[in-house]
Amino acid sequence: MDQQKKAYYIDVGTGEIASTASSSTWSFKINATDEEITQLRELFEQNYSTEWKNFFRAHVPFVQYHYDRENDDYDSTIQQVYGMIYELGDQEAKNHIESMNILPKNQ
Repeated sequence: MDQQKKAYYIDVGTGEIASTASSSTWSFKINATDEEITQLRELFEQNYSTEWKNFFRAHVPFVQYHYDRENDDYDSTIQQVYGMIYELGDQEAKNHIESMNILPKNQ
């Protein structure tokens, strides 16, 4: 059974997913099923948790960014977020993400 896709409006900075364009500021418009939105929400929640770990790690001055596993986790998850938005997004979203050069070349 195919799920029907609905329009959603995404703000990556806040991790907000809205079903109406006027409910908040947004950066990307996507069309997604309920299951795809659940996956995207899980990625946002994972990054929120990682941000807290990074906050506490930031108070340890001798650990550099590129040697920090939490930063690697955040970077990986944010790439997954943008990858989902790219796959589900409208042409404007795709063009913007391509201009950001954030996704691996093979995606």
